[in-house]
Amino acid sequence: MSFKIFSQQLFGKIKPTESIENRRKSLLDDFEEFNKVENSDELKKYLELDKWLNSNEFRKKKSEIESLQFKGSKEFNELKELEGLKKSKTIRNYFKVVNSADLKKFNDLKDSEKIKEYDALLEYVKEGQFTKEKEEIKKQVFKGSVEERHLLDFTSLEKSAGIRAYKELHQSEILKKHENFSKSEKLKKYSQLNTEPDADKQKQKELKTLKHDPEIKAYFKFEKSNKLKLYHEIAGSHDLKKYEELKAFVEKGEFKEREKFLKDKKKFEKSEAYKKYSRFKQLAADTDVKFFLKFDKSSLYRNYLDVTGSFDLKRHNELTEIVSSEEFMQRKAYLEDKNKWQKTEEYAKQQEYLSMKKLPHLVKYFSYKGGNAFDFFRKWEVSFEDDFNAAKLDKNKWSDKTYISDKMLGDNYSMAGDLQVYTDGANVKTNGKLAIEVRKEKKTGKVWQVSSGFLPVELDYTSGIVSSWPSFAQEDGIFEAKIKFAPIKQTVGSFYLSGEQNMPRVNLLEAGAKNRVGIISSANGKTNVVGLDISNLKRDQWYIFTVEKEGSNIVWKINESEVFRAQNPFDKEKLHLNASVLVVDEVPGSQLPAAFEVNWVKCYRKI
Repeated sequence: MSFKIFSQQLFGKIKPTESIENRRKSLLDDFEEFNKVENSDELKKYLELDKWLNSNEFRKKKSEIESLQFKGSKEFNELKELEGLKKSKTIRNYFKVVNSADLKKFNDLKDSEKIKEYDALLEYVKEGQFTKEKEEIKKQVFKGSVEERHLLDFTSLEKSAGIRAYKELHQSEILKKHENFSKSEKLKKYSQLNTEPDADKQKQKELKTLKHDPEIKAYFKFEKSNKLKLYHEIAGSHDLKKYEELKAFVEKGEFKEREKFLKDKKKFEKSEAYKKYSRFKQLAADTDVKFFLKFDKSSLYRNYLDVTGSFDLKRHNELTEIVSSEEFMQRKAYLEDKNKWQKTEEYAKQQEYLSMKKLPHLVKYFSYKGGNAFDFFRKWEVSFEDDFNAAKLDKNKWSDKTYISDKMLGDNYSMAGDLQVYTDGANVKTNGKLAIEVRKEKKTGKVWQVSSGFLPVELDYTSGIVSSWPSFAQEDGIFEAKIKFAPIKQTVGSFYLSGEQNMPRVNLLEAGAKNRVGIISSANGKTNVVGLDISNLKRDQWYIFTVEKEGSNIVWKINESEVFRAQNPFDKEKLHLNASVLVVDEVPGSQLPAAFEVNWVKCYRKI
């Protein structure tokens, strides 16, 4: 028996399993609630309210609101300022005009075509444009004008012999016929014969005939004429170009109209200037125009213009709108209210904050805030767990064969000296807890003999085994199981960690013939145990057995109290969970079926 276990139980260091589980569940619930609260909009709002309500801004706001009153306020001064403006003479006279019929009539006329026309004509007359145009019109006569000079030049050219010859021959039939004959074979023949020697009688006879030809005679007569000579002289000449330009100019309608205008003795009376002046006189006598001009010069209208757009009027209208608004009246009522603070949003927020401050989950949140109560949950995460609440063993997590037996045989086997055959899950039950039962029943199985290997055998007991090797293994971390300490000395119930080999193994618990925690290894056919006897534990009680493995160190705990330490025999090997019961001696019938029970399993790894 272990004095260490005895003393830890004596001094209450091994706390009751139920209280540990309740505390853990309560702490986990609190942690989950803490995280929920910490990420909640409610906490965000509370912290914002807390920050604001404890700020100088809030205290200043409250002080300002409680000190507010109507007299001396901005609203009071605005109302007083408006009353003063209403008494102003210029403002009163402004309102006499602003909505009057005369101003409406004036404004209607101001944008009318009649006044626009009058203003334009007034400017036309007063600015001297009319006088200038009148004088310019009367100065315009045909004699001595540019038009007269152009007409005289044109007439002179048109009477010249060259222009007359050109006009007669240009594009005429006689000229076309003459030019066509100049290219004829007959004329060409005549010119050729004219160069032949006189000795050739035949050609001379032919030449003589052509000389008397009417066409040839007519051609040379026209070719030597003075008219054709003048035509050629004038064609392409400067005089012809000038004549054609002047002809085009004097024959235009604009020239004819201009000539007619310059020769007209009543041109002014027909002018646009005369029409504008007559219209101006007519408009000046119009009653609407007279009214418009009189009103435009009146003192009331001048005051109206001065006040319109002025700061005083703008301020008057602004203040009138302000004091007439629902907002102003509410503000006035608010400033005169003795209980204004209690009606503020700030007061409502303050009450909301005080109410939130009493909420149990927020009270609990701040009791944990800044502490280390949740350090475990922040540093560790669950890597494997099972509470065995399913009706059957979860085959996604557990195998009913050990790693080595499945890999070597595909079936379980026993060791020499064992009295049980491991069934394929028939002795494993769940439904709120894992129970590996030992039963008295004959069963054929296999036994490992060092000298002979695997041999078939029939044994009197059956048992079971479970292993997490297909789904879970990890090198370092926390491995825990809640196991019922109910040893039967004829059996060995174990919950342990192992790698791919059976040995070495780390026992979270070995109960039965020996009750201990520690490391079991084998060498040269001998079993070596480094561990702690825990036979002092209370029988038929549930305990939480824990192994914490980190690097070269392994620590064992029972109900969170450290009981043993040892060096890690594994070389960076991942370990999986195993639970089994073997029979080493005949078990009294009264103790059968004997069960090794596990309530839950949970493993953690560092985050």
